[in-house]
Amino acid sequence: MSLDDKIEQLHQMREQARKAGGEARIERQHAKGKMTARERVEKLLDPGSFRELDMFVTHRATGFGVENNRPLGDSVVTGWGTINNRLVYVFSQDFTVFGGSLSEVHAEKVCKIMDLAIKNGAPVIGLNDSGGARIQEGVASLAGYAYIFLRNVLASGVVPQISAILGPCAGGAVYSPAMTDFIVMTKSTSHMFITGPDVIRAVTHEEVTHEDLGGAMAHASKSGVAHFAAENEEHSLDLVRQLLSYIPQNNLEDPPFVPTADPEDRMDDALKTIIPDSPMKAYDMKDVIRHVVDDGQFLEVHEHWAQNIIVGFAHLGGFSIGIVAQQPMILAGVLDINASRKAARFVRFCDAFNIPLITFVDVPGFLPGVEQEHGGIIVNGAKLLWAYCEATVPKITIITRKAYGGAYDVMSSKHIRGDISYAWPTAEIAVMGPEGAVNIVFRKELAKADDPQAERERLVQEYREQFANPYIAAGRGYVDDVIEPQETRPRLIEALKMLQNKRDANPPKKHGNIPL
Repeated sequence: MSLDDKIEQLHQMREQARKAGGEARIERQHAKGKMTARERVEKLLDPGSFRELDMFVTHRATGFGVENNRPLGDSVVTGWGTINNRLVYVFSQDFTVFGGSLSEVHAEKVCKIMDLAIKNGAPVIGLNDSGGARIQEGVASLAGYAYIFLRNVLASGVVPQISAILGPCAGGAVYSPAMTDFIVMTKSTSHMFITGPDVIRAVTHEEVTHEDLGGAMAHASKSGVAHFAAENEEHSLDLVRQLLSYIPQNNLEDPPFVPTADPEDRMDDALKTIIPDSPMKAYDMKDVIRHVVDDGQFLEVHEHWAQNIIVGFAHLGGFSIGIVAQQPMILAGVLDINASRKAARFVRFCDAFNIPLITFVDVPGFLPGVEQEHGGIIVNGAKLLWAYCEATVPKITIITRKAYGGAYDVMSSKHIRGDISYAWPTAEIAVMGPEGAVNIVFRKELAKADDPQAERERLVQEYREQFANPYIAAGRGYVDDVIEPQETRPRLIEALKMLQNKRDANPPKKHGNIPL
């Protein structure tokens, strides 16, 4: 056979691998509104950048007739490419081949690119669309999952890991995405659950649909498993690209700097009118964030879950930042179990990947109630406290209004190694709110008063004037400066620049024992 003949044979085998599932299955995939595995990779990566590995690998199983069906590449497409000219590794499960089920060689292909990602310091992106473990391969398939799980853990905090759920993901398969840094789910076509509706019906007699049990919005709003709920597959892949624009390649690099035409010294008078005159009225903290960050662009993470706290990414003076902020519009911005968990994991991600943290504080305290106490508000609130204490990245805090009780300490205060703490003139820093404090401190006086309500109002006003302001804390150096709202952007950028060479470390140890 001549070289030309061998090259022609190579082309034929490559074409065979690209259509391993067959035209009929590819058409069925398209009919469901889903792309094929390779189409997803091409859509995700920069045009022409994908380099595939292990295209000619075939499974090794025998029995059940599978020995007569050995499609090239098996049920996953793997390789590397670039996103915005930055190296990434990717695997894309192919539902048209054995339903995307995980075989021994499927796992080996995934592990190979994960090992390369760790060695070369680049993100791993998994495009998940699989029926689960391949039954015909038995324990070899289960072992394959375990090998992937181990690499998820070893890669954690070393390189970013992002999972896009673009189809079914059930049983043990869900644990790999769960251990990655971010999960993007697609509405209507993606599902995640340990046990499906049929098993639940048989065991608990509960009736539930796939969508209600494990759909994108179920996990984005109820369980908190999904960080993003995308409208379709293209939106999912676009979110992955957006996310990477804020994140460094690995834990030894700085996040990407993105030059902006938004002036660093821009004052924004709109910030002067955002805080209502009445401390009892709500406002939207997202408005504050958008007025401060570059070009008003904010990528919110976990938008639909634990909405009383906001987390997400932005750029400030070109620097990539992570933002944590109370949301006064929801539960007055109180900290509860889910808000603490949500913010704690985000803080730890930013710390792992050298992303400075900006914290906007308007917190009335922790949510009281039997359900919260019995649900573990103590241990969950401690997660957020731990995360901020442990973080060594630059940490800048802006107290916009309330900062009451232990929640003041938790929200990146100077007492837990916050670097710079600013307060607006509207800030109220105290052990508790004026109403609660007056009811406790002046309980006897109020009981004896001729007009308890009038006396309470007088005492509340007196307390607010004497204690519920930022100047006592500033007088002790707990707040570095009281600033005008409109100068927030330039002051934050100045602080970020000043902290660029920050060096801080934790005591040498294998790892701490965070309350889980």
